[in-house]
Formats: sequence, C-alpha cells, structure tokens
Amino acid sequence: MQPEHFDLLLTGAALVGVGPARENLARGVIGICGERIAWVGEHVPEGATADRVMELSRRIVCPGFINMHYHAGLNFVRGVAPDLGFAPSYTPGLPQASQLTPDETAALSKLGALEALKAGCTTLVDSFVQADAIVAGMASLGGRLFVSPRLNDVDFASVLAGERRFDPELATRMLAGAEAFIDHWHGSSEGRVNVHLTAHAPDTCSPDFLTRIALLARRNGLKIGTHLAQSQDEVDWVEARHACSPVALLDSLGLLGPDLLAGHCIHVDEDDIELIAGSGTHVVHIPLGNAVSGRFAPTHALRSKGARLTLATDTMHGDMIEAMRWALAIGRIQQGHVGQFWQPLEVLDMATRNGAAALGMADSLGGITVGQLADLAIIDTRHAHLTPCVDALGTLVHNGTGRDVEHVIVAGRLVVENHRSVFADEQEILAHGEAAARAVWARCQKPLRAFPHAAMKEPA
Repeated sequence: MQPEHFDLLLTGAALVGVGPARENLARGVIGICGERIAWVGEHVPEGATADRVMELSRRIVCPGFINMHYHAGLNFVRGVAPDLGFAPSYTPGLPQASQLTPDETAALSKLGALEALKAGCTTLVDSFVQADAIVAGMASLGGRLFVSPRLNDVDFASVLAGERRFDPELATRMLAGAEAFIDHWHGSSEGRVNVHLTAHAPDTCSPDFLTRIALLARRNGLKIGTHLAQSQDEVDWVEARHACSPVALLDSLGLLGPDLLAGHCIHVDEDDIELIAGSGTHVVHIPLGNAVSGRFAPTHALRSKGARLTLATDTMHGDMIEAMRWALAIGRIQQGHVGQFWQPLEVLDMATRNGAAALGMADSLGGITVGQLADLAIIDTRHAHLTPCVDALGTLVHNGTGRDVEHVIVAGRLVVENHRSVFADEQEILAHGEAAARAVWARCQKPLRAFPHAAMKEPA
C-alpha cells in the first residue's frame, strides 16, 4: 500500500545506491515518513501529499556516509602531524590528546563532528580521550554516533620515550570508566548515540587488558574497535614481545571476528590476511591517512580473499567522498589496471552499506531502501567540476568533494540545510575549536614554530 502523505518528499534528483541491487536512478523520488524511507521510485505516488517538498534537480542523493574510524578532536594537529610520519600519539614533540582539558576536548570534537557532518557523514565511529566530555556536544549537531573512550593500559609517556610500560591499575580504572560510559550513553539521544569499545592497539594494550575489553564489549553486545598493524614499529614490538604478528596475537586472544572493527591493517602478510578474512573481521580502510605517510593497506589482496572492507577518514579530515576516491585509486594501483573489481560502486559500498553491516545495522542504514532509516547526503552538482554529470555515481566519486554536500538528513530530519548546520552556531564552534588548539599548542614543550612549514599565523 502506497503512503498517501509524507513528512518530506525529495524529487528530481539522481539517486545512487538504491535498493538491494544498489541501482542508480537518473531522476528519482524519495518519500520520508518519520525517521524512515517510505517510498522510492521514479515518480511521486499518485495523489500523495507532503508537509514539505524539496525539488532537487541537478543534485545527487546517496546514502549517508558511515565514517568507521574517526578521532574528531585530533584536528588540533592537522597540517603538522601528516608530515612527521606517524600517528600523533606516538610522535614526541606534538601536543598530546591527554594534555587537553575537558572543555578543549569538547570544543575540538564538536568542530570535527561539524566538519564531517557537513561533508555528508551521517554516522561517525569515534574514539577519544575524555569521551564523556565530547558526546553531548557532538550529538547536539544531529548526527549518529558510535562513541568509545580511548582504552589503553600503557603509559603513553613511556611510549613517547621509546618504551612501553603497562599499568594494571590504569587498566582497572579504564574498564570501570568504560562500564559507566556504557550505562550513561548507550542508546541515548533517541537512539542516535551508541557505544562501542576501542582497545587502542596491540602495542598499547596488554593481552589481559585486550581480553577484558572484549569480554565487557560482548557482555553488552557492543562492537570492538582497534588500530591494527598500523606501523612497522607495532609489528616489530609485538613480534619481539609475543613472537607473533599483531593479527595473530588478536586471533590467539579471541578478538578477531565479526564484532571487530580493525583500523588500518597496513602491515599484514598472507597469513594475517587469511586470518582476517576467515574470521569475518571488518577492515577499516583509511586510504588517504595511510597514503600521506607513504603507505597503504593491501586492500586488493584483502578483498580478493573475501575480507570485509569499510571506509574511514581517521584524524585529519572528515571528507568521505575524498576517501572513496583514494580507496578506488589505491585499489586500482594494486590491481595494476582498471577492471570490474574496483569500480565506484565498490567504494560507495565501503562508505555506506559495508559500514552499516559492520555496526550490525545492515537492515537500517547504508542504503536508499523502503523501511530503512532516512540517513541521506544530498550533493549539489551545479558546479563546473561536476558538470556535465553524465553518470551520477562516477561523477561523485571521481570529481566530488565534501564541500559539495548541500543538505544532510539523519533519521528523516534535516541536520544540514543549504550547507549550514541546522542546530548549531558554526562560527561559535569554529572560534572555540581554534581557541582550544591554540591553547594546547601554547602548552606544548615543542612550540609550533619548531615546525617551519606549519607556522600558525596570529590573527591581525
């Protein structure tokens, strides 16, 4: 039975990723009732009415992007950390997330969430220090969150000094905090905010701590996130300490599996790939973040073995359209040619449907299908770099950017309209974020002027 009345009706746009077959419609209609998609077709149902109609000629509507690995508040080192070769938490001289005050953490995380949401990321999988300080501000923008505290029992000061000291008392405090975090936040904000648990990495979490995190997560039905095989240093340290690869270590502890979201997976060999693929572990591919450090994950080999690939931007930006483009290019570089195995639809799936499946929400998110939650990104193609738009999906992946996103809908509600946040004062968020970044850099033992290419200019 066709709905007779819609809360919101989107007409005239090209639709990509429609239905189970992931079809494209050159000109389609989406009807939304409440939180969910109630109609998808080429025409408005006869006699139907709507509270609001948005005519979207020369736009593309796609499923909202699911950014599977993000640290919204780490934006205070962007423009600097990528040129130093490795993750900020392992880089001496950079200000550290642990040095932020709760107010600074909240300001920077809200800034990062705003950036990603305006680029069409309707779901963010985020982990950060002082997580209790960040959730309310990020959620107030209207997006969907899977949030975790950063869980580690290593003393990060010892990591920066070139060694690793593990603290059992820190582990106990971290787990107690994680339990309280679950109780407070999981399922909040009308179900838009949920919790996962991120075990930072195999070289910053002891085996006992990794096991305890997994037990806590599985007892509560939560997903487990981690950084895995993200550096040769990690691989070498785990090999020296445990006589196996990081992937094999997680396998021996029972962490590999469909509830694990494994970020990076750069330094993996054939045996590791077999373990990842065979276990159903979800690989979180971070193509641009890895590439700027001179590396990339063997995604062609992983996909060829049947591994499940999702997509993320990690630390330095929130643009999943750019991430799709890099994922496609890196896959083709590894394959050595253009073929059917690496096409725009594959990377769109990585950015949408695969992420939904990894989060256990395949029936609700990641597509444009009747009955699914109405989480949508609307891209304006009325620009020179998107004209002509002969093939909507190909144009989006090869030529689009996050700045082309005009409107964003989450659970049937416009949260970005005409490129502006509906629920926030953007200038206030930018000002607070910049003030927080300046404050943490001012406290840094190695001031920003020590990085000559990245001097921060004072305002006039």
